[in-house]
Amino acid sequence: MRLTLTVTTTDRRTYDVHTSLGVIVDWERKFQRRAGDLAAGFYIEDLAYLAYASEKRAGDTSTDFDTWLAHVEHIEVKDTQESHPTDAVPTVGN
Repeated sequence: MRLTLTVTTTDRRTYDVHTSLGVIVDWERKFQRRAGDLAAGFYIEDLAYLAYASEKRAGDTSTDFDTWLAHVEHIEVKDTQESHPTDAVPTVGN
């Protein structure tokens, strides 16, 4: 499972972070939930923690979660699924 999250800070910077297996495991341990539970619904804190843990593992922050969160205005999941439209195929008799 890999998510791309777009983070907007209180000073209006916007950037993407990408989760990894280690980040998902961190989240599971902290919140005592399974990664599959995210598909059924999640709290905003879940997204915030995933973004924070991604940054922490990448070495982009050294602050604690609450300090980091105080500088975040918005987080959203970025749709990274590629569109694969199919071409029309003639059917028998057409």
